[in-house]
Amino acid sequence: MIPNLGWGELLVILVIVILLFGAKRIPDLAQALGKSIKILKQSLMGDSSSEDKDKKA
Repeated sequence: MIPNLGWGELLVILVIVILLFGAKRIPDLAQALGKSIKILKQSLMGDSSSEDKDKKA
């Protein structure tokens, strides 16, 4: 698993991410990650009610 990360390590990771992707793309990446996690949770829980709502809209 993930070892205990302190503030220094998290800051270094954040700087590396900003350098790799650029500051303008980070919100898009976060939004895509959030949607992916939401879809994964729905598929694991077997929640088909939200899929029905998406299809109706």
